[in-house]
Amino acid sequence: MNGRDIRICTIFAFAKMEFMEKLHPIMFAGTGSDVGKSIIAAAFCRIFKQDGYQPAPFKAQNMALNSFATPEGLEIGRAQAVQAEAAGVPCHTDMNPLLLKPQSDHTSQVVLNGRPIGNRNAYDYFRKEGRDELLEAAVAYIRKENKK
Repeated sequence: MNGRDIRICTIFAFAKMEFMEKLHPIMFAGTGSDVGKSIIAAAFCRIFKQDGYQPAPFKAQNMALNSFATPEGLEIGRAQAVQAEAAGVPCHTDMNPLLLKPQSDHTSQVVLNGRPIGNRNAYDYFRKEGRDELLEAAVAYIRKENKK
């Protein structure tokens, strides 16, 4: 593996409840899929919650076959729903604004802000068409930060 194979899992934004001071985000990264990043992220959500912080999970783009329905009936990745539960906050699409649900080896259903927007070929998505969706993921992070 080289340095480009590192997978990024989750970013958190924290505020201490008693002082409401804004702290820096934390990012968990690993060398591949299924190495425990989401489990560690959920554990840290619970630990920080118990220590008086208000953690909020965030994963800009997630590829997962299964999803979880938010209270509004929109879709996010199951891992982010578990992390929200660990953090003691209701799950929201801003925690996982871009969900890719594999349909075949080269095609995924694109779910943007909890709503399916169609199927995309991997090449087209990453080379041409996916830029708008990734920009929307960045906007969701900013929205989430401004809610604090």
